[in-house]
Amino acid sequence: MDDDPRNIFALKLTLKSRGYQIESCTMAREAIQMLQKDNAIDVVLMDMMMPEMDGYEAIRIIRNTPSISRIPVIAVTAQAMPEDRQKSLDAGAQDYVSKPIDIDQLINAIEKLS
Repeated sequence: MDDDPRNIFALKLTLKSRGYQIESCTMAREAIQMLQKDNAIDVVLMDMMMPEMDGYEAIRIIRNTPSISRIPVIAVTAQAMPEDRQKSLDAGAQDYVSKPIDIDQLINAIEKLS
């Protein structure tokens, strides 16, 4: 999930061209509801800086919700400081990718979790 529709569109096109099926949303609460309804989601790309609820809080909710707690999360953020990576991992993300997204790095992260 990402709060910028242009980023979502570009990432969706790139991932679809590589054979991935994509669902997207721009709000964390919507994403959590989507995860609870669709048990076929294999991995979440979580923008850490969203309006309303940030990715850190969203990941904590995912980790504390038994029905979705095992879904892997890759944190995605424009904040690329080492402490941001650790903060994402501490919140419950399995991996971290900084923006602008290096698609090869992202694919590697997804494949490690599949």
